[in-house]
Amino acid sequence: MSDQHFGQLKDIVKMYLPDDVSVDAIEVDSNFVKELNINSANLVDIVLDVEDAFGIRLENEDMDKMQTVQDALNIIAQKLQVKK
Repeated sequence: MSDQHFGQLKDIVKMYLPDDVSVDAIEVDSNFVKELNINSANLVDIVLDVEDAFGIRLENEDMDKMQTVQDALNIIAQKLQVKK
């Protein structure tokens, strides 16, 4: 895993955190919905921001697999690998 990717992802995710969740709560194994309290509408926004930030395209099945920060990082890495 790239720390740079985690940093970029964390910067995106923190914009959508509810007030009762600290940025420090964003860990690699954090679950977007259960632990970070991100609702499905915001999850879609996160996906769109991730696509822009990393220059990749995420499909619906990718979104379904994206339960945790680590899932997102894996998908980003996979998409960037394919892009090369």
